[in-house]
Amino acid sequence: MKRIALLTSGGDAPGMNAAIRAVTRRAIFHGAEVCGVRRGFAGLISGDFVPLGPRDVGRILHLGGTMLGSARCAEFRGEAGVARALESLGKHGLEGLVVIGGNGSQAGSHDLTRRGFPVVGVASTIDNDLGGTDVTIGVDTALNIALEAIDRLKVTALSHERGFLVETMGRDCGYLGMMAGFAGGADVIVIPEVPSDPEAVAAELRAAYARGKSHALVVVAEGAAYNAEKLAAYFAEHRERLQFALRVTKLGHVQRGGAPTAFDRVLASRLGAAAADQLLTDQSGVLVGMQRSEITATPLGDVVGRPKSLDLEIFRLAQSLAR
Repeated sequence: MKRIALLTSGGDAPGMNAAIRAVTRRAIFHGAEVCGVRRGFAGLISGDFVPLGPRDVGRILHLGGTMLGSARCAEFRGEAGVARALESLGKHGLEGLVVIGGNGSQAGSHDLTRRGFPVVGVASTIDNDLGGTDVTIGVDTALNIALEAIDRLKVTALSHERGFLVETMGRDCGYLGMMAGFAGGADVIVIPEVPSDPEAVAAELRAAYARGKSHALVVVAEGAAYNAEKLAAYFAEHRERLQFALRVTKLGHVQRGGAPTAFDRVLASRLGAAAADQLLTDQSGVLVGMQRSEITATPLGDVVGRPKSLDLEIFRLAQSLAR
């Protein structure tokens, strides 16, 4: 295999650029040519390719986002779109592909693999809900961004004896909310995986104040049944009875931006290099990740459609330490 393609797909994650750099330079080390694909699978279908050399990726290690861009591509989800992507790859003489992304992206990888095209996936999503890996590129940075915001809000909460509600990303998975709340000493953590409601949150806050607390912090993942908006509305409507007011801060996309942490740069570099090694030694059809601190390759068929479940022992530990 002498000519490979590389793309980033789905939501951007800090460290994607470090992975691009690693795949490119490692593949060139093995004697292969590398083409970057702009705008993910959409660019794959349209043939939006750009040659990548060592210098092209020389100043991106510390940058957030992805130099190749990313886009949602509904067309690729159909048979016709996949066929067009394969045609585009063949037209440009590309013999293999590295896909950096999360669950949806790796489903795309699997679609190509099942049609006989060599693909290696690299685990990258701030949700950390991808199977076949303990940790994904971007989650450490996103978690530290959320924690910095929580630490700052706690200072204000303490100064003014107020209650704050912080919403993290996590539409389907509460990992970021759980870990940020745990590390930030939240009084209450609300995540999709554990049923909760405003009355239960209020009861926890009353108990915290009864223990002598003068301020409160609630961390909620956006995908929870009662997200920040719904919780705040409920508390505002029943303020006199609940005796609490919560000021809302939604962290939103700020968690995706900024320079990747040292951990994410190292992880992305290791996974990217391993992906190039796998592809160029004809060991494709796998997701490269990290399990028990070791680089691993898991068949895409064992990953796609099987999102990783949350370790609720950490949630229960956070609850016990908040009391």
